[in-house]
Amino acid sequence: MNILNRALPWVLGGAVFLLCAGSAYGWAGVATTLPAPVALAVAAAGAAATIVARRSVWPVTVVAAVGYVWLAMWPAAVVASYYAGLHLGRRRALWLYAAGASAVWALGGVVSSLGGGHRALAMGSSPNVLILGGALVGLPLVAGLWSHARRQVLAAMREQAEQLVREQVLRAEQARAQERARIAREMHDVVAHRVSLMVLHAGALEVGAPDERTAQAAALIGDVGREALTNLREVLGVLRSPDASRDPQPTLADLDRLLAQSRDLGLVVNRRDEGPARTLGQSAERTAYRVVQEALTNVHKHADGAETDVLVRYLPAGLEVVIRNAPSPKSGALPGSGWGLVGLRERVELLGGTLEAGPRGKGFQVLARIPAA
Repeated sequence: MNILNRALPWVLGGAVFLLCAGSAYGWAGVATTLPAPVALAVAAAGAAATIVARRSVWPVTVVAAVGYVWLAMWPAAVVASYYAGLHLGRRRALWLYAAGASAVWALGGVVSSLGGGHRALAMGSSPNVLILGGALVGLPLVAGLWSHARRQVLAAMREQAEQLVREQVLRAEQARAQERARIAREMHDVVAHRVSLMVLHAGALEVGAPDERTAQAAALIGDVGREALTNLREVLGVLRSPDASRDPQPTLADLDRLLAQSRDLGLVVNRRDEGPARTLGQSAERTAYRVVQEALTNVHKHADGAETDVLVRYLPAGLEVVIRNAPSPKSGALPGSGWGLVGLRERVELLGGTLEAGPRGKGFQVLARIPAA
């Protein structure tokens, strides 16, 4: 489209040159008695003025006036009238152009009638002057005005559509902000309150524990609850203010601490790394951490006490995390919603990776392939 727009003035200029030459030689108008180089020079001037008519209409207007009065050349006048209607948006300028064009056309008719011959018959009589003026000046001028009005309407419609899109985006952002605030209030009123009660009861149990093992378990529950409250505060801060600064999110460097917490709860967890360790980017490492966290949470829920292996394999283009657990030695399991793995799969796929989860032998396996950032 851009190539066509750039080539159009040159094509139009070439057409004006050919028509002006044809008019001078009598093929598309009245033949002139002037030498051929003079007629071709005027035709070339009309073509050059047509090429620059998009930027300024006055050069082609001057060439059209001279060519019509002197040589009865009409093509440049058509181009000048069209571009005058297209670009002269002010009413005063249009009236000025219309008055000047009428005067030039009348002068051309007088010169044609005085010159005699075929030119006087074709372009010197009053009816012919009126007909040619309407066809070669009036109609192109009206066409230019119509094109100008159409461009204004399209520009107004485009601006209105953009305004509607901006308003729609703003309304959507307001709706998201209200929904985030509502979710934050619900989480604060329900989840944070219950976790706080759990931490308080764990602290009370730690103080009044009848033995050391119970005190250690209560202390661990209190520490996990306090960490959950810290994470919950971070989430609530993000929900209330998406642009607010956030504390650093956990990465693979925090994986040992996560495994230690599961070991403290009685789970046998073995970690093994393969490949040269390297930095993969915060998004990839945070996602890998969340995969291990959710997998260990599911082990605690559905296979408590089962020995679990965590494999972190560094690949050339990313990371592979495998969490595999043996069958649970205990009977019964805590109920689960089933949405944890669904959310993990969405998180991994957002980074362009894949997540597979399902039974393996008598146990269960979660495998995530995460591309590097």
